[in-house]
Amino acid sequence: MLGSYLLAGEEVNFKRLLLLGVVLRGCLFIFEPNWSEDGARFLWDGELLRQGQNPYGLTPTQVRERQGEQSGLGAQLFQDLNSPNYYSVYPPLNQAFFWLGALVAQGSVAQGYLALRCMLLLGEIGVFYLLWGLLVRFQIPGKQILLYWFNPLVILEVVGNLHFEGIILLFLLATLLNLSRQKLGWSGAFWGLAVGMKLLPFLLAPVFFFWKGVRTALQFWGMAAAVLVLAFLPIVFGNAWENFFQSLQLYQGKFEFNASLYYLFRAVGYELAGFNTIWYLTKIGMVITLLGAVWISWKRSNASLFEIPGVWVKLYLIYFLLQSVVHPWYLLPGLGLSILSRQWTFLLWSFGAIFSYQAYSQNPVQEQALFLGLEYGLVLLGLYMDYFRKKRTATLGL
Repeated sequence: MLGSYLLAGEEVNFKRLLLLGVVLRGCLFIFEPNWSEDGARFLWDGELLRQGQNPYGLTPTQVRERQGEQSGLGAQLFQDLNSPNYYSVYPPLNQAFFWLGALVAQGSVAQGYLALRCMLLLGEIGVFYLLWGLLVRFQIPGKQILLYWFNPLVILEVVGNLHFEGIILLFLLATLLNLSRQKLGWSGAFWGLAVGMKLLPFLLAPVFFFWKGVRTALQFWGMAAAVLVLAFLPIVFGNAWENFFQSLQLYQGKFEFNASLYYLFRAVGYELAGFNTIWYLTKIGMVITLLGAVWISWKRSNASLFEIPGVWVKLYLIYFLLQSVVHPWYLLPGLGLSILSRQWTFLLWSFGAIFSYQAYSQNPVQEQALFLGLEYGLVLLGLYMDYFRKKRTATLGL
C-alpha cells in the first residue's frame, strides 16, 4: 500500500484504482472469515428475524433451550457463536442487513456469508466514490485514497471478516459531502443512519451542537431525529430495549482486549484496590470521553468545513485510547476520516493493529506485552506527528 502511494504521481487513474481494489476484495470471497466469529452472530440474528422472532428477546442459548436442537442454518451457526449467553448488541438498522443475509442464505452459511460480503463490497465502492468526491472538494491530491483503498486492514476486516464499520464510514462520508453541498437535511439523515448502524457515531453530536454550520439548522436536527426514531423504534416494544442495553453494559464492564491507557489504569487499580477495577474504569473513561468531546467541540465551534474531519478524528482517538476493548476493525471509520484530515495516527494504528492478531494464535486468546508495545509505539509516533510537533507540515504528504 505505502509502495503504491509513494510511487503514485499527483494524478491517479480513478477507474483503474477502483477496479484493482474490487479485485483485491473479491479474492477473499472464497475464504471463511478468520479471527472473528461475528459473522456467525450476524446470520444468527438475521435467521431469527427471518423466522419472525425478536433477536433481542432471547439469548442464543435460551433459543436453543426453548426450541430444542435446531436444524438448518441455526444448527450450523450455534457452534460458532462467541457470545451465546448474551443478547444481541447490534442496533436494528444493522439487523436489517443481517435479515437480508439470512434471507439469501436459505439454510447455507456459505451463501449467507456471500450475501453479506456482496453488501459490504457495494458499501466499499460507495466509500471509494465519496472519498474521491471529498478529496476533490477539499483540494487534496487524489492519491490519498490509496491509503484507505489498498489498506490491508480495511480489505481484511470489511469484506474479509464481514464487519460493518465500512458502512458506518459510508454514512459519515455522506454526511460530510452533504454538508459541503449545504444539504443539511440529508446530512442529518446520513448521520442518523451512521448512529443507527452503531451507537458510537453519536459521539459526534457535540460537534454538530456547537459548530456554527449546523447548530441552528432545524432541517439537520429534524431529519437526524426522525431517522433515529425510525431506526430504534423496533427495540421500544417489549423488553427488547432492556436486553439490548444490558448486553451493552456487560460488554463495557467485562471484556478486555488490545487496550492502551486502560491497561495502565487497570495496573494502578490492582495496586490500589487489589482487584480488577474494570467496572469503575470503563465508567470513568466514558465520562472523560464525553467531557472531552464537549470541550473540543466547543473550542472548535468556528472551524471550517475542511477542519471538521480532523475534529471527528480527535474524538474517535480519545474514545479508543480510553476503551477496554479495541478490536482492529473499530478503527476503520477513524482511518477513513483521517484521509481527509491528512493525519498519521489512525494510518499508523491500522498497521500496528495487525499485531493484535497474534493473540488469536493461542486458545484461549492471550495477549503479549511485546506486541502491544509495538502497536502502541506506532500510535504514539502518530500522536506526536499530528499533535505535538512544533512545525507540522501537511501529513501524509510524504
